[in-house]
Amino acid sequence: MDAGLKAKIMDQGMDPDTVAVQINSFKNGFPFLKITAPAIPGEGIRVLSEEELARYTNTYPQKAAQLEVVKFVPASGAASRMFKDLFSFLDGDGDLAKSGFTQKFINNSGKFAFYADLDAALKAQGSSLQACLDEGDSKKIVAALLDEEGLGYGSLPKGLLRFHAYDSENRTPAQEHLVEGMQYAVGKGNTVKIHFTVSPEHEEKFKAEIAKVLPVLKTASGLNFEVSYSQQKKSTDTIAVNMDNSPFVEDDGSLLFRPAGHGALLDNLNDIQADLIFIKNIDNVVPDRIKGTTKDYKMAIAGLLLEVQEKVFQALKGMDSEYVDAYTEKAEKVFTEDLGGRLPGDFDTKSPQEKTAFLKTKLNRPIRVCGMVKNTGEPGGGPFWIQESDGSQSLQILETAQIDLNDPDSKEHFQASTHFNPVDLVCGTRDYQGNSFDLMKFRDMQTGFITEKSKSGRDLKALELPGLWNGAMAGWNTLFVEVPLITFNPVKTVNDLLRDEHQ
Repeated sequence: MDAGLKAKIMDQGMDPDTVAVQINSFKNGFPFLKITAPAIPGEGIRVLSEEELARYTNTYPQKAAQLEVVKFVPASGAASRMFKDLFSFLDGDGDLAKSGFTQKFINNSGKFAFYADLDAALKAQGSSLQACLDEGDSKKIVAALLDEEGLGYGSLPKGLLRFHAYDSENRTPAQEHLVEGMQYAVGKGNTVKIHFTVSPEHEEKFKAEIAKVLPVLKTASGLNFEVSYSQQKKSTDTIAVNMDNSPFVEDDGSLLFRPAGHGALLDNLNDIQADLIFIKNIDNVVPDRIKGTTKDYKMAIAGLLLEVQEKVFQALKGMDSEYVDAYTEKAEKVFTEDLGGRLPGDFDTKSPQEKTAFLKTKLNRPIRVCGMVKNTGEPGGGPFWIQESDGSQSLQILETAQIDLNDPDSKEHFQASTHFNPVDLVCGTRDYQGNSFDLMKFRDMQTGFITEKSKSGRDLKALELPGLWNGAMAGWNTLFVEVPLITFNPVKTVNDLLRDEHQ
């Protein structure tokens, strides 16, 4: 790297060595991962029996009451993609017949939780929602929803939009996550801790929304709440390059750095000090009437994690004792039976000391239990077994881009996959001695993503860090559990709010 480029990088507060690695990633690309099989029920995905579900939902609350529990909610992005079709309609000629999506939105406008707010915004402009409907002025309705002069939904984050209507209130996802947290994330001190990762321009709006609803929730529940926020760190941005892999230089001479996807939030997660951390996306919430199944399975996957983690900790402590040989045998069972790991083919040929060292390394890691839903054609990563460099096999969540579909075996495994990742995780990030793991040590930097974008009319390549639940957790111990499809109800477009699950 020449001195001029290095100076520019440093002037913009970034690390030249890190940027050099990023540029090399553009040049060399990322290797595909070696899949050995899809994770399916009975082979990598656990299906809980009614007895197990009952046991975990019964034992988990008592255990959680002694622990620091946090619910971590990535909530940074603007909701603009939710309204892509409405923006296109607004920019077009206003012919409703050409846009089935907008027609559906207009015809069902009374079913949205933001109906009253939208009506009030139109009244402030000297009209009303009903008047616009009567006059066929669909553009005015859409503009009042999206533009800053109206509700400004086109530039707000999803967490602050009205999703669900109730008799006495209309809730945002941010509020729904607080209500949901009351059901399964009550930890030490009878406290519900929620952490939102937000964009800098939205943090004050989040705080204002939470401040409005917290007093009511506290009074109604008798629980304590701690709501915290963090922003995606500027230091995690990655350099953009031209199509020839040279740094993309802006018109003002500065280098272009871009946010590096949800994998950048590993830094934020690493700052959370807790015994248990639930992770769930901001838009995957449902009304109270169908929260029960989500509550049960959240408690179940957390109960499973605590049960397995206790066995892992016992094995690790035992291997530190004078009874190391006996506990090494126990550790092998914990790894293969409780964690479901697959040992390398030459494991039996190793010496006792080598086996102990191997199992210590394998067990002394962060642990996560991930809910998996049956594949219904939704986009998203899936659960697979992959080959590790030490000969063992591990469970990973892979995106399609990480799989070589030109390789017949990989394609066959991909097509045989039965489940996908709804982002439904509970994590144990402390070790058997009570110390927090440095999560940065357990990510696989060879699992990033390269995408093509454009800026100022120029094509560029952008780099995403290993995804938060993909390569960023590649070195964790992972358990997959089948969860019901009803627990997965994301809102990708505004019309998704018309689905029965959100009404």
